[in-house]
Amino acid sequence: MVKLNRIYTRTGDDGTTGLVDGSRCPKHSARIAAMGLVDEANSAIGLAICALTDDEHRGLLTRVQNDLFDLGADLATPAEDADFTPSEMVLRIVPGQPEWIEQQIDALNERLEPLTSFVLPGGSEAAARIHVARATTRAAERAMVALAAQDPVNPAALTYINRLSDLLFVLARVANDDGGADVTWVPGKNR
Repeated sequence: MVKLNRIYTRTGDDGTTGLVDGSRCPKHSARIAAMGLVDEANSAIGLAICALTDDEHRGLLTRVQNDLFDLGADLATPAEDADFTPSEMVLRIVPGQPEWIEQQIDALNERLEPLTSFVLPGGSEAAARIHVARATTRAAERAMVALAAQDPVNPAALTYINRLSDLLFVLARVANDDGGADVTWVPGKNR
């Protein structure tokens, strides 16, 4: 359980932040950049939730927000020897979490017509906000891949963030009247 009595600790005034294992890490590091972009994606999803009227989709994204806190905890816990085994003391993304996302993608995608062009990020306000969350999620994924190039990153966490952007894309189409209000790209239209 998390208990926060004080919001400021002054321990980060030197430009470092504490990780779950007690070590300190520079705030400009690849690990903190990845954690920050996961937090940014979570915030963008929160904004998208505010524009949704469907309780089912709001609940879906709220569950994702909780998973993103799990992902942040995973990233904040460096692995020794690439051991990503979860335990009561170590919170890790597990394969069932990206598998759940895949199930959601498949269920949502069943109601959509296949695309004949790329979709411009827009249409309804809800869809536009979901597209912002999708783009931010892609940035978080790039940061996690950059971190993985220098330090081990949980493979299930990488899969999760990759699938999440796909889920947000499909959900944006659903929010656009099941794709009926999608605005599609017309290559070279304004030449």
